Amino acid sequence: MNSKQRKTLAAVFREPVAGTIAWTDIESLLLAAGASLIEGSGSRVRFHKDGEVESFHRPHPAKEAKRYQVRAARDFLERIGVRP
Repeated sequence: MNSKQRKTLAAVFREPVAGTIAWTDIESLLLAAGASLIEGSGSRVRFHKDGEVESFHRPHPAKEAKRYQVRAARDFLERIGVRP
């Protein structure tokens, strides 16, 4: 995990939940944590790791992840054992 991904990890776990984290940064963080990406139809993406699965819709037209997506990413990271 590089320094940008570590900063994103800290931002994902920060309270209150940030609404300014770029979705591409969250995707990069999840991939660096060892999750595999499966493209779905349209903007749907799924991340898999160790039997855990989380589905997201890429935000559009905005680049920033919605707060509920940040919470879901945090929950997925906790389930796969990744914490700041």
